[in-house]
Amino acid sequence: MHATPDPNVRRQLWARLVLAITLVAFAVWLSATFIPSLLWAGVIGIAIDPLYTRAEARWPGGRGLALPAIATSLIALVVLIPLALGLVEAAREARVLIAWFEAARAHGVPEPAWLARLPFSHDLAAWWQAHLATPEATAQEWARLRGVLLAEQSQLVGRSLLHRGIIFLFTLVTLFFLLRERDRLVAQLNIAARKLLGPSGERIGLQLVRSVRGTIDGLVLVGIGEGAVMAVVYIVAGVPHPLLLGFMTAIAAMIPFGAAVLFAIACALLIGQGAVGWAVAVFAIGMVVVGIADHFIRPAMIGGSTRLPFLWVLIGILGGVETLGLLGLFVGPAVMATLIMLWRDYVGEGAGVTAAPAPPASPAAPPPPDHG
Repeated sequence: MHATPDPNVRRQLWARLVLAITLVAFAVWLSATFIPSLLWAGVIGIAIDPLYTRAEARWPGGRGLALPAIATSLIALVVLIPLALGLVEAAREARVLIAWFEAARAHGVPEPAWLARLPFSHDLAAWWQAHLATPEATAQEWARLRGVLLAEQSQLVGRSLLHRGIIFLFTLVTLFFLLRERDRLVAQLNIAARKLLGPSGERIGLQLVRSVRGTIDGLVLVGIGEGAVMAVVYIVAGVPHPLLLGFMTAIAAMIPFGAAVLFAIACALLIGQGAVGWAVAVFAIGMVVVGIADHFIRPAMIGGSTRLPFLWVLIGILGGVETLGLLGLFVGPAVMATLIMLWRDYVGEGAGVTAAPAPPASPAAPPPPDHG
């Protein structure tokens, strides 16, 4: 006979469950602003884990404070140094741009010679004469642009920069403690995964880690490669500020087909200089580079580590970017890869799922009677 469960024990279990769900929901609501920092710290920790493990093996005494502090400082420098160089270059260009605007307000913007070689050149020339050719028209357009962009967007840009700066600072703090408590945290996560999900819990954790690393390799490294190749193309073609534009291309190339926006900017700069042939060549070479990277190299690097078809990789990346911004580049494919792994386990195609035994063979038919 089965023992009747104690009603008090059952009530206590339900009370603990309700309390746990309530506390988790309240904690998520309380820390919603810093959840991106936690996710960023986890992504960065997974990305640098192989190098960090080697550093721990060579310097075991630095596990407490020194190695986490050094690793966090290096990550901060990797982000802040290119950002500072970009801000310095942007400030330099802003001075040049302001001087150009002041000259345009005083004298107008003459119609460039290359405008006559474009399609619909008559309509474009008429628009140019009406809006930019005279000082009065240029001053009016500049006042309209300043009123729309500067007045309305300056406060939003300032708030966004302050918010992102706080998130970045908290990400560094979280990363420091994550690296310092890495071993204990991984052990606790493995125990919790086995208790909640059974034998497949550890596989899900490994799949998440592999997905994040594969996405980093396929997006970041391939994006850096695209930016380096296109920087050389920009230098040969004579694009203004080729190194800065190559750096921006590398960042945009982390999003599939995002580098095409930078190719268009480079082409516009070349057309502004009258180099239409080089503009066509830059755009053609850029699309070839993007085609090879996005259709051959990137699917092999991401799909090979996640066992995920590139269509689902693309959905995870684009959907993640739309929902979570830059963080979605890494979170989206990891979520998709884990979901596909669970689906394969459910339909019997995952690792560790044994095939169903074959049905027994039907008995052989008896031989025909011998009438001889």
